[in-house]
Amino acid sequence: MDITLSFELDNIDWNKIAEIFERAPLGTRDPQKLARAAVNSGLVCFAKDGDEFIGFARAITDWEFQGAIYDLCILPEYQSHGLGKKIMNAMLEKLKPVNVILYAVPGKEGFYKKLGFKPMLTAMGRFKTETEMIEKGYLEGDR
Repeated sequence: MDITLSFELDNIDWNKIAEIFERAPLGTRDPQKLARAAVNSGLVCFAKDGDEFIGFARAITDWEFQGAIYDLCILPEYQSHGLGKKIMNAMLEKLKPVNVILYAVPGKEGFYKKLGFKPMLTAMGRFKTETEMIEKGYLEGDR
């Protein structure tokens, strides 16, 4: 394996990045929307094995106070080999001057705890697909 990380938006095959989401499995993403989201993010990271895209992550940040990491996704055959940790550490190194938050896929919280993330007591959200977020385990239903 010849795994490299890149933080540049040049020569990206957004169809391949969308395929990583589907195979990870993190859902279906429109390649054009992914490209727009990446351009509008403060930081992107692409993992490649040779010439093949195998992972992706992005962060929104103001570079002064706050950052939020989104969309860490890796092809299944590359999961559990340290690539997620490598991508996250590279992202965190670049985001070093700011506080960083993220969504953890339900069941993956332990991975992020090992990287120093802590559960937040007062985090809240407002979602256009609240029912879907409840079904996927990101939110509790009304009590």
